[in-house]
Amino acid sequence: MSHKKYPILKLKEVLAILSEYGFSEIRSEGSHHHYMAIINNQKRVVTVDHGKTEFDAFLIKSMIAQSGLSRDEFYGATKKTAKKIK
Repeated sequence: MSHKKYPILKLKEVLAILSEYGFSEIRSEGSHHHYMAIINNQKRVVTVDHGKTEFDAFLIKSMIAQSGLSRDEFYGATKKTAKKIK
């Protein structure tokens, strides 16, 4: 997993991406918050650890898989995060 392929994102950036795709918080368990949206006609739930300030490539790849979005869709959701992959 290349650091370049999955640049580090901050909590605020991940929440902005999820918001752009209509994810809303459905529950929390400690620092883990769960966000749900319908993506491509499927219910998708993404777990975000609010205890972290930055997410490494491993966690970002996991959140992308949970979201049902492609890497380009995920990073391309906001201008700020789109710049990180271009």
